[in-house]
Amino acid sequence: MSDRTLFLSLACTMLLVCGACSNSPGRPRAGSAITPPNQIDKFDVLYSQNCAGCHGPGGKGGAAISLADPLFLAIADDAAIRRTAANGVPGTPMPAFAQSAGGLLTDKQIDALVTGVRSWASPVTLRDATLPSYVPRAAGNPERGATVYRTSCSSCHGVEGRGGKASSIVDGSYLALVSDQDLRMSVILGRPALGAPDWRSDIPGRPLSEQEISDVVAWLAAQRPANPGQPYPASTMNRVTGGVQ
Repeated sequence: MSDRTLFLSLACTMLLVCGACSNSPGRPRAGSAITPPNQIDKFDVLYSQNCAGCHGPGGKGGAAISLADPLFLAIADDAAIRRTAANGVPGTPMPAFAQSAGGLLTDKQIDALVTGVRSWASPVTLRDATLPSYVPRAAGNPERGATVYRTSCSSCHGVEGRGGKASSIVDGSYLALVSDQDLRMSVILGRPALGAPDWRSDIPGRPLSEQEISDVVAWLAAQRPANPGQPYPASTMNRVTGGVQ
């Protein structure tokens, strides 16, 4: 056999071997490589993995605030959305997602979330109302807030806030899980999907003023238990257990 024939034979054998290896069981297929978690940059993927469980698919219908609400996006700027996504809200179920705050997402991924959420914004018709600020411009007064509550909220939530046509909003477990900012957003935005009006319709004929919003939030915050999650007082336990410890 000539050297040329031997070379061609060996070359063909190597091609057959390589072809067999490329189709061997267990060998990764083309395009099957897994993207490392810190390199995922698509908004839809990041949102579904980190946000949809609380804020709902597409930013609506979750237990937490609707991020796709046009009013929310008109009130909250990029800095506020980014700050909350990155650092979370201590004392509430909202965790910190940025690596710099102990989370798993990079700064680039946080930016992708902010940009994606902002893409849901749409024009808002205010009907002669003034858009409230995201953070209060002045401190609220709980005593004035009690009056605002009776006028604008009690018809649905009950005289003392413990429930009526709508649920209790002074429940200790609820108030222990929400921040004052959450309460402010709830007062301003309402829960349209549940029939709860926004700040423009709480009082017939006019919207709540900036100060009235701050005052009713202050009243709600004043109902928050001082030590949420603490054991029942001994006197209460005795009534429940009949004195048996």
